[in-house]
Amino acid sequence: MTAATPPEAIADPLSRELLQSVVEVARAIFGAQASSLLLHDEHDDALVFQAVSGEGENHLVGRRFPTGRGIAGWVLSSGEAMVVDDLARNATFDRELAESTEFVPDTIMAAPLCHGDRVLGVLEVLDPVPQSRSSLGELDLLALFAHQAATALRVVQERRVGVTHPGWDRAAALDLVHSLMDCLESGAPAS
Repeated sequence: MTAATPPEAIADPLSRELLQSVVEVARAIFGAQASSLLLHDEHDDALVFQAVSGEGENHLVGRRFPTGRGIAGWVLSSGEAMVVDDLARNATFDRELAESTEFVPDTIMAAPLCHGDRVLGVLEVLDPVPQSRSSLGELDLLALFAHQAATALRVVQERRVGVTHPGWDRAAALDLVHSLMDCLESGAPAS
């Protein structure tokens, strides 16, 4: 992959905090080596790393790649969550793209960040512990968490550009994610 000039990460501190808390909790819940959240940049049809926890957290934020590549690209276009236990044998996995991030996982769980009929991006969990990827229930949990994160993110984004929802404010969006984090952490698997 030829790296394009990395775009700036989301500048709003509250949005950055929200996204970082999402990847940190996802990583903890699934006992993963890394977790990342990529948002869809509709202007140039790219996925952009906006938050990373674990492997790659010091250099991936702001990196972009075309939406037609890899597992994240497939999840974005299909709107479906997926788990792949053996990436070396999966045709959708883009090894060259993974190598360019300096971390090549063996397994991945990925879920779309859906809000209404829009897919805003993808939440990935890389190399989760085996018990975290052993059932469809765990993938459903990731999809639920991604949906809640997308809802909170959308509220924050809409408030930033002046779209208002009665009864919602930016702090309410973070409260939504923090309450979900508390609930999910109480049932997190041991790593």
